Amino acid sequence: MADINGLWIFGYGSLCWNPGFEFNRSTTGHIKGFERKFWQGNATHRGTAEKPGRVVTLVENKEEITYGRAFEVKGSAALPYLNNRECKLGGYLTTITTFYSRDKKLCFPVVVYIATHDNEHWLGDAPLKDIAEQILNSKGPNGHNVEYLLRLANFMHRFIPEAFDDHLFTLETIVRAKIKKQKLCLNTLMGNREFTVELETAADLEIGQSNSDDEDINGNNEPPAHSFEYTSRIPVKTLRCLKP
Repeated sequence: MADINGLWIFGYGSLCWNPGFEFNRSTTGHIKGFERKFWQGNATHRGTAEKPGRVVTLVENKEEITYGRAFEVKGSAALPYLNNRECKLGGYLTTITTFYSRDKKLCFPVVVYIATHDNEHWLGDAPLKDIAEQILNSKGPNGHNVEYLLRLANFMHRFIPEAFDDHLFTLETIVRAKIKKQKLCLNTLMGNREFTVELETAADLEIGQSNSDDEDINGNNEPPAHSFEYTSRIPVKTLRCLKP
Protein backbone atom coordinates (compact mmCIF):
# COMPACT_ATOMS: atom_id res chain seq x y z
CA MET A 1 0.00 0.00 0.00
CA ALA A 2 1.05 3.56 -0.56
CA ASP A 3 1.94 5.93 2.26
CA ILE A 4 -1.26 7.98 2.35
CA ASN A 5 -1.14 8.96 6.02
CA GLY A 6 -0.10 12.55 5.35
CA LEU A 7 -2.35 15.59 5.28
CA TRP A 8 -4.67 15.56 2.28
CA ILE A 9 -6.97 18.36 1.09
CA PHE A 10 -10.02 17.77 -1.11
CA GLY A 11 -10.70 20.38 -3.78
CA TYR A 12 -14.01 20.62 -5.58
CA GLY A 13 -13.88 24.19 -6.94
CA SER A 14 -10.99 26.30 -8.17
CA LEU A 15 -8.52 24.10 -6.27
CA CYS A 16 -9.12 21.49 -8.98
CA TRP A 17 -7.43 23.57 -11.65
CA ASN A 18 -5.61 26.29 -9.72
CA PRO A 19 -4.49 25.04 -6.27
CA GLY A 20 -1.99 27.84 -5.72
CA PHE A 21 0.10 25.90 -3.19
CA GLU A 22 2.84 23.28 -3.26
CA PHE A 23 1.78 19.67 -2.95
CA ASN A 24 3.49 16.29 -3.11
CA ARG A 25 0.85 14.36 -5.03
CA SER A 26 -2.70 14.70 -6.25
CA THR A 27 -5.32 12.38 -7.68
CA THR A 28 -8.98 12.45 -8.70
CA GLY A 29 -11.93 10.78 -6.98
CA HIS A 30 -14.97 11.63 -4.90
CA ILE A 31 -16.43 12.10 -1.45
CA LYS A 32 -19.86 10.92 -0.30
CA GLY A 33 -22.74 12.71 1.38
CA PHE A 34 -22.42 16.09 -0.32
CA GLU A 35 -23.51 17.86 -3.49
CA ARG A 36 -21.79 20.82 -5.12
CA LYS A 37 -23.77 24.08 -5.41
CA PHE A 38 -23.02 27.62 -6.58
CA TRP A 39 -24.56 29.01 -3.41
CA GLN A 40 -21.60 30.88 -1.90
CA GLY A 41 -21.06 34.54 -2.69
CA ASN A 42 -17.58 35.86 -3.38
CA ALA A 43 -16.42 39.46 -3.16
CA THR A 44 -12.65 38.92 -3.02
CA HIS A 45 -11.77 36.63 -5.94
CA ARG A 46 -14.60 36.42 -8.51
CA GLY A 47 -16.68 39.44 -7.60
CA THR A 48 -16.81 42.64 -5.59
CA ALA A 49 -18.71 43.86 -2.54
CA GLU A 50 -21.08 45.73 -4.85
CA LYS A 51 -21.49 42.84 -7.26
CA PRO A 52 -20.47 39.52 -5.66
CA GLY A 53 -19.81 36.49 -7.80
CA ARG A 54 -20.95 32.94 -7.11
CA VAL A 55 -18.61 30.07 -6.24
CA VAL A 56 -19.22 26.52 -5.12
CA THR A 57 -19.75 25.06 -1.70
CA LEU A 58 -20.95 21.66 -0.52
CA VAL A 59 -24.42 20.94 0.80
CA GLU A 60 -25.02 17.80 2.84
CA ASN A 61 -27.05 15.16 1.01
CA LYS A 62 -26.47 11.54 2.02
CA GLU A 63 -27.59 10.29 -1.40
CA GLU A 64 -25.05 12.32 -3.39
CA ILE A 65 -21.34 12.23 -4.19
CA THR A 66 -19.04 15.05 -5.27
CA TYR A 67 -16.14 14.54 -7.65
CA GLY A 68 -12.92 16.49 -7.28
CA ARG A 69 -9.21 16.34 -6.61
CA ALA A 70 -7.24 15.35 -3.49
CA PHE A 71 -3.87 16.96 -2.72
CA GLU A 72 -1.18 15.76 -0.33
CA VAL A 73 0.06 18.95 1.34
CA LYS A 74 3.74 19.84 1.01
CA GLY A 75 5.65 22.15 3.33
CA SER A 76 4.52 24.51 6.08
CA ALA A 77 3.13 27.29 3.89
CA ALA A 78 0.18 25.43 2.35
CA LEU A 79 -2.16 25.45 5.36
CA PRO A 80 -1.75 29.16 6.19
CA TYR A 81 -2.30 29.92 2.49
CA LEU A 82 -5.47 27.82 2.36
CA ASN A 83 -6.69 29.22 5.67
CA ASN A 84 -6.43 32.72 4.25
CA ARG A 85 -7.83 31.87 0.80
CA GLU A 86 -10.71 29.67 1.88
CA CYS A 87 -11.54 30.67 5.48
CA LYS A 88 -10.54 34.29 6.04
CA LEU A 89 -11.39 35.59 2.56
CA GLY A 90 -13.85 32.98 1.38
CA GLY A 91 -15.99 32.34 4.47
CA TYR A 92 -15.36 28.58 4.55
CA LEU A 93 -14.95 26.24 7.53
CA THR A 94 -13.28 22.83 7.64
CA THR A 95 -14.53 19.32 8.11
CA ILE A 96 -13.08 15.85 7.57
CA THR A 97 -14.58 13.10 5.46
CA THR A 98 -13.38 10.14 3.39
CA PHE A 99 -11.99 10.40 -0.12
CA TYR A 100 -12.40 7.52 -2.58
CA SER A 101 -10.03 7.30 -5.53
CA ARG A 102 -11.48 7.20 -9.00
CA ASP A 103 -10.69 3.49 -9.50
CA LYS A 104 -12.10 2.69 -6.02
CA LYS A 105 -8.82 1.11 -4.86
CA LEU A 106 -7.96 3.68 -2.19
CA CYS A 107 -9.83 5.59 0.51
CA PHE A 108 -8.37 7.93 3.10
CA PRO A 109 -9.32 11.00 5.21
CA VAL A 110 -9.30 14.44 3.64
CA VAL A 111 -9.84 17.96 4.91
CA VAL A 112 -12.68 19.73 3.11
CA TYR A 113 -13.51 23.44 3.10
CA ILE A 114 -17.27 24.09 3.25
CA ALA A 115 -19.23 27.34 3.36
CA THR A 116 -22.39 27.16 5.46
CA HIS A 117 -25.53 29.29 5.38
CA ASP A 118 -24.54 31.35 8.42
CA ASN A 119 -21.45 32.98 6.87
CA GLU A 120 -21.59 36.58 5.67
CA HIS A 121 -21.03 35.73 2.00
CA TRP A 122 -23.81 33.14 1.72
CA LEU A 123 -26.23 33.67 -1.17
CA GLY A 124 -28.07 30.36 -1.17
CA ASP A 125 -30.36 28.82 -3.73
CA ALA A 126 -31.87 30.66 -6.68
CA PRO A 127 -33.26 29.76 -10.11
CA LEU A 128 -30.43 28.50 -12.32
CA LYS A 129 -31.06 31.20 -14.91
CA ASP A 130 -30.57 33.84 -12.20
CA ILE A 131 -27.38 32.21 -10.93
CA ALA A 132 -26.09 32.02 -14.51
CA GLU A 133 -26.86 35.70 -15.08
CA GLN A 134 -25.02 36.65 -11.89
CA ILE A 135 -21.99 34.61 -12.95
CA LEU A 136 -22.03 36.20 -16.40
CA ASN A 137 -21.99 39.70 -14.90
CA SER A 138 -19.44 39.28 -12.10
CA LYS A 139 -15.68 39.59 -12.01
CA GLY A 140 -13.07 40.22 -9.34
CA PRO A 141 -9.32 40.47 -8.70
CA ASN A 142 -8.75 36.83 -9.70
CA GLY A 143 -10.72 37.06 -12.92
CA HIS A 144 -14.19 36.72 -14.34
CA ASN A 145 -16.78 34.52 -12.66
CA VAL A 146 -17.36 32.84 -16.03
CA GLU A 147 -13.77 31.59 -15.98
CA TYR A 148 -14.35 29.95 -12.59
CA LEU A 149 -17.45 28.13 -13.82
CA LEU A 150 -16.10 26.98 -17.18
CA ARG A 151 -12.69 25.85 -15.94
CA LEU A 152 -14.36 23.78 -13.23
CA ALA A 153 -16.76 22.21 -15.73
CA ASN A 154 -13.94 21.58 -18.19
CA PHE A 155 -11.85 19.89 -15.48
CA MET A 156 -14.69 17.47 -14.83
CA HIS A 157 -15.25 16.78 -18.53
CA ARG A 158 -11.57 16.14 -19.19
CA PHE A 159 -10.27 14.40 -16.08
CA ILE A 160 -13.40 12.76 -14.63
CA PRO A 161 -15.62 12.21 -17.69
CA GLU A 162 -17.93 9.85 -15.80
CA ALA A 163 -18.80 12.62 -13.32
CA PHE A 164 -22.46 13.59 -13.19
CA ASP A 165 -23.18 17.04 -11.80
CA ASP A 166 -26.47 18.38 -13.10
CA HIS A 167 -26.16 21.70 -11.24
CA LEU A 168 -22.68 22.45 -12.60
CA PHE A 169 -23.26 21.27 -16.15
CA THR A 170 -26.65 22.97 -16.51
CA LEU A 171 -25.10 26.27 -15.44
CA GLU A 172 -22.30 25.68 -17.93
CA THR A 173 -24.83 25.16 -20.74
CA ILE A 174 -26.85 28.26 -19.83
CA VAL A 175 -23.79 30.50 -19.54
CA ARG A 176 -22.26 29.27 -22.80
CA ALA A 177 -25.56 29.96 -24.57
CA LYS A 178 -25.67 33.48 -23.13
CA ILE A 179 -22.08 34.13 -24.21
CA LYS A 180 -22.92 33.04 -27.74
CA LYS A 181 -26.16 35.02 -27.87
CA GLN A 182 -24.49 38.19 -26.60
CA LYS A 183 -21.45 37.64 -28.85
CA LEU A 184 -19.03 37.97 -25.93
CA CYS A 185 -15.34 37.11 -26.31
CA LEU A 186 -14.74 33.83 -24.52
CA ASN A 187 -10.95 34.24 -24.47
CA THR A 188 -11.32 37.55 -22.67
CA LEU A 189 -13.72 36.06 -20.13
CA MET A 190 -11.26 33.21 -19.57
CA GLY A 191 -8.42 35.66 -18.89
CA ASN A 192 -6.33 34.68 -21.94
CA ARG A 193 -4.37 32.18 -19.84
CA GLU A 194 -3.91 28.47 -19.39
CA PHE A 195 -3.34 26.19 -16.40
CA THR A 196 -1.47 22.90 -16.14
CA VAL A 197 -3.00 20.06 -14.13
CA GLU A 198 -0.65 17.42 -12.67
CA LEU A 199 -2.33 14.20 -11.60
CA GLU A 200 -1.39 10.73 -10.43
CA THR A 201 -3.52 7.62 -10.64
CA ALA A 202 -4.44 5.56 -7.60
CA ALA A 203 -2.14 2.86 -9.00
CA ASP A 204 0.76 5.34 -8.86
CA LEU A 205 -0.07 6.07 -5.23
CA GLU A 206 -0.28 2.38 -4.38
CA ILE A 207 3.20 1.59 -5.67
CA GLY A 208 4.71 4.82 -4.45
CA GLN A 209 5.57 6.32 -7.82
CA SER A 210 6.17 10.05 -8.11
CA ASN A 211 5.68 10.47 -11.85
CA SER A 212 2.63 12.45 -12.87
CA ASP A 213 0.68 13.17 -16.01
CA ASP A 214 0.78 16.83 -17.05
CA GLU A 215 -2.08 18.21 -19.10
CA ASP A 216 -3.20 21.68 -20.04
CA ILE A 217 -6.68 22.80 -19.16
CA ASN A 218 -8.67 25.73 -20.49
CA GLY A 219 -12.28 26.74 -20.97
CA ASN A 220 -12.54 26.37 -24.67
CA ASN A 221 -13.53 23.11 -24.93
CA GLU A 222 -12.72 3.31 5.24
CA PRO A 223 -9.58 4.73 6.72
CA PRO A 224 -7.27 3.69 9.65
CA ALA A 225 -7.89 5.54 12.90
CA HIS A 226 -4.31 6.80 13.20
CA SER A 227 -4.75 8.78 10.00
CA PHE A 228 -6.69 11.39 11.95
CA GLU A 229 -3.66 12.38 14.03
CA TYR A 230 -2.95 15.30 11.69
CA THR A 231 -6.20 17.16 12.48
CA SER A 232 -4.57 19.11 15.29
CA ARG A 233 -2.44 20.90 12.66
CA ILE A 234 -5.41 22.53 10.92
CA PRO A 235 -5.36 26.29 11.71
CA VAL A 236 -9.10 26.94 11.92
CA LYS A 237 -11.42 27.17 14.90
CA THR A 238 -14.31 25.07 13.67
CA LEU A 239 -13.64 21.42 12.90
CA ARG A 240 -16.49 18.97 12.51
CA CYS A 241 -16.01 15.27 11.74
CA LEU A 242 -18.57 13.57 9.53
CA LYS A 243 -19.05 9.93 8.70
CA PRO A 244 -18.53 9.00 5.05
